[in-house]
Amino acid sequence: MPPFHRFQGRVALITGAASGIGRATAVAFAAEGARVALLDRSADALRDAEAAVRQSGGEVLTLACDVSKPEQVEAAVARTVETFGRLDIAFNNAGVENKASPVADIDLDEWDRIIDINLRGTFLCMKHELAQMLRQGSGVVINTSSGAGIRGVAGGAAYAASKHAIIGLTKSAALDYAKSNIRVNAILPGNIETPMMDRFTGGDIQKAIDLEPVGRLGKPEEIADAVLWMSADLGAFVTGASISVDGGWSL
Repeated sequence: MPPFHRFQGRVALITGAASGIGRATAVAFAAEGARVALLDRSADALRDAEAAVRQSGGEVLTLACDVSKPEQVEAAVARTVETFGRLDIAFNNAGVENKASPVADIDLDEWDRIIDINLRGTFLCMKHELAQMLRQGSGVVINTSSGAGIRGVAGGAAYAASKHAIIGLTKSAALDYAKSNIRVNAILPGNIETPMMDRFTGGDIQKAIDLEPVGRLGKPEEIADAVLWMSADLGAFVTGASISVDGGWSL
């Protein structure tokens, strides 16, 4: 149990919450007193995350939501506010990796799939989250970009393009709402022990370890720690930032 409850009375909404970084962050928020809304494409996929949040002592709401669908995002944000009364923190973490391919060989449907979920999904979530935060007069939004948001990735143009764009979206929104007591930042994870990394490497995790200057993968909980700091009062003077948590991978 953490020695303090930085988020007592606050409400956090997390997308891509069924596993990996999203799940770890949901558990961390709940352990520090937050009520948590968990969003992922499948309600079934959220069961383990829901149980983990409850075990940490948090109130939890689970919602099936495809972040690329405007009506589903609007309904999920509305349901969160209806259930908990407000929305203090939004962690827009839902995302997918692309099938490795050089640019000329990228299938248009694959390009659209990556952009729809990673970029359009982040925008749609922000649109409705920020509207609620404006009504309240406060809030924090954190978007998941990537080390691939500040460097090129051979075979990963669609993913890198979406993650670069999230940084631009984050910076612009930070300026839009800087005087409205709303902070907007991005977190840039490196190679992290997640199901996505398993898929990306085909199960050969050593490939990813070899890319990391520190000689190991990051843990989802290490990203969660950074997200909580950015969401807490300790980060009150931070907005428009893109914070790398990647073991030096993007240097």
